[in-house]
Amino acid sequence: MSEPSFWPRPSSSQNRLNSIIEQSAQRALPMDDLPPPNTARWVARRKAAVVAAVRSGSIPMEEALSRYQLSEEEFLSWQRAFETHGIAGLRTTRVQQYRRSRPPRGPRPRR
Repeated sequence: MSEPSFWPRPSSSQNRLNSIIEQSAQRALPMDDLPPPNTARWVARRKAAVVAAVRSGSIPMEEALSRYQLSEEEFLSWQRAFETHGIAGLRTTRVQQYRRSRPPRGPRPRR
């Protein structure tokens, strides 16, 4: 018997998309598959394309940060979200829900 999941199961189309991106992360992506450098609207699919390109070695992380004007922290958060939750984790509407799923850290030190 499987444990109930807090998160809804991804749809079959989402599973296919996650699979395609995972496969592309294992081989070098052509630069044509990356979003344009002046991208202003970061949908989950574009974030995943950048993460996959860095993971496959198509583009070094430093170049991706510079090209898309991203902070290292922002890119690494995309990478963690994708690795943990797949494409759905890259949706901005889900970020707060996924962040709440972390275990509590413990008491804060007094000042």
